[in-house]
Amino acid sequence: MTVLEQRGSRNENYWPAPPPAWRPRVDPEPLLPDAEPYRLLGTDAVSRVDSGLLTELYGHLVRGRRYNAQATALTRQGRLAVYPSSTGQEACQVAAALVLEEQDWLFPSYRDTLAAVARGLDPVQALTLLRGDWHTGYDPREHRIAPLCTPLATQLPHAVGLARAARLKGDDVVAMALVGDGGTSEGDFHEALNFAAVWQAPVVFLVQNNGFAISVPLAKQSAAPSLAHKAVGYGMPGRLVDGNDAPALHEVLTEAVERARRGGGPTLVEAITYRVEAHTNADDATRYRTDDEVEQWRGHDPIALVERELSERGLLSDAFAQQVRDGAEELAAGLRDRMNQDPVLDPMDLFAHVYAEPTAQLREQEAQLRAELAAEAEGEAGSGRGPAHETTGKERP
Repeated sequence: MTVLEQRGSRNENYWPAPPPAWRPRVDPEPLLPDAEPYRLLGTDAVSRVDSGLLTELYGHLVRGRRYNAQATALTRQGRLAVYPSSTGQEACQVAAALVLEEQDWLFPSYRDTLAAVARGLDPVQALTLLRGDWHTGYDPREHRIAPLCTPLATQLPHAVGLARAARLKGDDVVAMALVGDGGTSEGDFHEALNFAAVWQAPVVFLVQNNGFAISVPLAKQSAAPSLAHKAVGYGMPGRLVDGNDAPALHEVLTEAVERARRGGGPTLVEAITYRVEAHTNADDATRYRTDDEVEQWRGHDPIALVERELSERGLLSDAFAQQVRDGAEELAAGLRDRMNQDPVLDPMDLFAHVYAEPTAQLREQEAQLRAELAAEAEGEAGSGRGPAHETTGKERP
């Protein structure tokens, strides 16, 4: 017998009033994102944007574009193993870094080295992981920047945990967690949003929707009206913003950070942008998108959009533009010169900072490698093949 049959006839009012748990905990209407991405540039509302902020954003965008170009060139020269360029997405990176206070934390993905640099991290340290020299390349606590995260979305629960701990301790800390559209298909994304909303943790999730998870278009990942709409299901506001409109992003992220700081809980911001370059230097983007599509997005370049507004305000003088370009070239030259220096590598560093207390297995492996290196050095010295005993007059290969 079915449950319905046990309940009696169709006319019987056998459905009791559901318990209160089913009712909406919050009004969903204020959580819904706008139907169209929020914009400032090209609208009347841009008049309220401070000129000083515009010039600051412009300087960061130009330097960021040059940084991306130089890092990409370093991969061709063999100085970087891989580089995920953020060309075309610089506004997302810059705005995310600039809206944070000194005590706040940035949780970047592998594509967000520019955000780390904009927050004050040494560009060489930002690229050290991608070079393969060191575990992270920098001290996360020094600049409040978590390690660059290569596994998709695993940095999001970390951001929530840190923000939750800070709130319990009474610390004035907000976490900014960056993720791509592909990362929203990971379980870590959903778990992080759920915990953040339940705990009202001071976190801002910035989804940089550049249209593709490597070669998979967004339409094959999600059937939601927008990724910002996913926020409503967890009980947090969703904001949809033009990811190439730097002042609009800065405004939306500032509001989200301030809301989190005063105890209002998390916000999910979806920035509509585009990855102009390939996924990485190892990717052939022509297999899954057309040149015409890329050119259309070049017409919506974040730098050009700010330049247009600065020109209309009479702020883009030749001298100012040259000053910004010179600063960008200085950054690129310093990065190039320092990355072209061969690093001093110690094989024993493989075992440093893996565990606070090395495990027995790790100590065994360390001792084995140390013995092998010592035997190799002794053998080279005995045969006259050591660096101080070259017999051919030529450099060792």
